[in-house]
Amino acid sequence: MQKPNQIISRNGEEKTPVPSHEDTQDSFTYTPIGIVHSPYTNTAGMPIQPTGAEGVRGTIVVRQELSPGLKDLQEFSHIILIYAFHRSRGYSLQVTPFLDTVQHGVFATRAPKRPNAIGLSIVKLIEIHENILTIENVDLLDGTPLLDIKPYVPAFDAFCSAKAGWLNQNSRNVGSARSDKRFSE
Repeated sequence: MQKPNQIISRNGEEKTPVPSHEDTQDSFTYTPIGIVHSPYTNTAGMPIQPTGAEGVRGTIVVRQELSPGLKDLQEFSHIILIYAFHRSRGYSLQVTPFLDTVQHGVFATRAPKRPNAIGLSIVKLIEIHENILTIENVDLLDGTPLLDIKPYVPAFDAFCSAKAGWLNQNSRNVGSARSDKRFSE
């Protein structure tokens, strides 16, 4: 007989259950590794994805004591930025995203108002000088706290057979789509 919270796999092996929210009340504190600087000081009218910011340059100032961690990063043409949506307040589990007129679950969108206001962007790396990275195709607000940098590796990160859900019909407009007030403070 199966015990409460016990998970049995298809082959009959017992698996560790996924903890409930009550079991994982831990919170996490992250210290930014740096700050992103861009021409965007306001969310209104800014691009909603890097493909809509083609050619737009910005910089990342990495904390000086972390600059040894940048070794060999210049060998990559693109990098993945993981950052905090620092101006996002609150969240909704159902949102109407920029590229649609109907609501979707927040986890099926890239809306900034999320339970954990964390975003990611893939940008082009132009150069690194000491602790300053020059990047292109930047779609972030000036002053965005950067949580991590990872190299973009096509063999790991590009999936030719990937499906894009509701965005299959709407993603063709991403280059011209701009932010509006729907996710503003």
